[in-house]
Amino acid sequence: MRAQIALYVGLGLLALVAPFLGLYPVFLMKLLCFAMFACAFNLLLGFTKMLSFGHAAYFGASAYITGWLVTVQGWGTLEAILGGVAVSMLLGAVIGAIAVRRQGIYFAMITLALAQVVYFVCLQAQFTGGENGLQGIARGSLLGLLSLGDDRAMYYFVLAVFVAVFLFIRRIVHSPFGQVLKAIRANEPRAVSLGYKVDRYKLTAFVLSASLAGLAGSLKALVLGFATLSDVSQGNSGEVILMTLLGGSGTFLGPFVGANVVITLQEYLSDLAGSWVSVIIGAIFVVCVMVFRRGVVGEIQRRFGQRSD
Repeated sequence: MRAQIALYVGLGLLALVAPFLGLYPVFLMKLLCFAMFACAFNLLLGFTKMLSFGHAAYFGASAYITGWLVTVQGWGTLEAILGGVAVSMLLGAVIGAIAVRRQGIYFAMITLALAQVVYFVCLQAQFTGGENGLQGIARGSLLGLLSLGDDRAMYYFVLAVFVAVFLFIRRIVHSPFGQVLKAIRANEPRAVSLGYKVDRYKLTAFVLSASLAGLAGSLKALVLGFATLSDVSQGNSGEVILMTLLGGSGTFLGPFVGANVVITLQEYLSDLAGSWVSVIIGAIFVVCVMVFRRGVVGEIQRRFGQRSD
């Protein structure tokens, strides 16, 4: 327990001083946004054992809505973020209500199919800009007091949101609600026999995960200043699965570690390897799956006898 607290304190201090260590703040914010996305997905896969192939739908939809509210409607930053999260929450409720009635591969295929519907809506709708996407999304200010145009100010805002989401997920998992989710993950028929309304718990977890994924998408749109079809594409859904499994599904730090590895490789190998980046990342994933069956963090916890929760 002490080692875990020391690790979290160390990571927190490192995050606070990271912009002063010569690291590009925009890159750091991108890391945090995708780490938040992976943590949201892990709430669904790691703690409820539901594999969604379409989580980019909530990430991208929220990014588009936030960008549209800022650029076209003139909304403030916080209001636009909340608007994007509300849309991703509604989208998660609709898709989740359909998908949670099925299990396994059928659940995964339903999420994939409905996510493709969202993709084509974003492609055809006028307000999304089609293939060009939304450009020039302004960061605005925080409650009209703090301008987020400065990279460091925006970084600390994104960092604060990420910490809040991370702690929120931990609280959910350690709550009685989270214990039921773990019971569903371990043995769903037994949870049903104990009288739990399993579909309601699964739908609630699905909506929470979709909402947090949408929050990550809204922040990403503000950080980079644009929202494109890549945000809502199937490739983005695949990447978040890769991040979660690579770091360690069912662990708290696993998605964070996996997101950092994937985004860092994409950032620094793109100039050297070009289109081979995906091949290299895929090869690394295969090696890690063979060496670290539970993911990097999961394997470390197993070897040192630490609990994942």
